[in-house]
Amino acid sequence: MFILFVLQFTACAKKEAFKIASFQTKIGWGYTISNKDKILIKQSIIPVISDIKSFSTEKEALKTAELVVSKLDQNMSPTLTKNDLILLKIKF
Repeated sequence: MFILFVLQFTACAKKEAFKIASFQTKIGWGYTISNKDKILIKQSIIPVISDIKSFSTEKEALKTAELVVSKLDQNMSPTLTKNDLILLKIKF
């Protein structure tokens, strides 16, 4: 009985959530995504575009990070497309 309780408890235990944070770069904003105090992704430039350009605003960086986290939560690749950026209304 005890083993069943332990198995059920661990199965129902909430996965530790990803944490996002913004940071300022020399040319704009970037973001980090971490889990258990370990940085998994540090994005200082807008991905997918050919220019080396940071996000114009902190809000844009965080909005993009939230999309990446939602993909990770769904066990999807965190890769973004240009269409993702367009749908988020990211200026690039």
